[in-house]
Amino acid sequence: MTSEAAAKMDAMYRLQRHVYDFTRKPYLLGRHAMLEALDARPGSSVLEIGCGTGRNLILAARKYPGAQLFGLDVSAQMLATAQFSVGRSGLASRIRLGQADATAFDPAAVFGRKQFDRIFISYSLSMIPVWEAVLRQALALLASGGSLHIVDFGDQAGLPIWFRAGLRQWLALFDVHPRTGLVPFVMFLTAESDMTATVERPLRGYAIRIVLRRCD
Repeated sequence: MTSEAAAKMDAMYRLQRHVYDFTRKPYLLGRHAMLEALDARPGSSVLEIGCGTGRNLILAARKYPGAQLFGLDVSAQMLATAQFSVGRSGLASRIRLGQADATAFDPAAVFGRKQFDRIFISYSLSMIPVWEAVLRQALALLASGGSLHIVDFGDQAGLPIWFRAGLRQWLALFDVHPRTGLVPFVMFLTAESDMTATVERPLRGYAIRIVLRRCD
């Protein structure tokens, strides 16, 4: 884990973490549809990269009562909030949290396992400068027949130019940058590995949802 990345995230969310879920709900769209598509079977393992406050993990644990959930984040501040929320939800026995840099971490050391049946990344790639490394790491951790689910800001191609410009200026204040190269990079990854990808652009491109499935 890079101390620089951890310190940056801790500084950003030291106060924001207390109101994060409430303030982000109006514009982090498509998360519920992503969780619906996980289709986590009983006994399966589910990892969230960039789990933040634990909100998505708690929803997933309730939706898939037979699955075991794991949450990774670089920010100790966010994980403190997640730990509190998970404990309050009564799901601590099924949700395990760990601190590490998503670009390069040893899941066996952090969680005691090498692979996961489902991995999801919700509105985190747009905050991580080396997001390509995160995707490569995530795919390396997928078990046979597993799937990687992504939701994030899209290119807003179907929305008015003034809206796109205003949204991007506002997101930049929080070091959030929609990844215009995400789809081409995903297609590149599928071409070099035995995987398939589906891409959806809901809300006129406001968001993007991607599912990569391992074929072996």
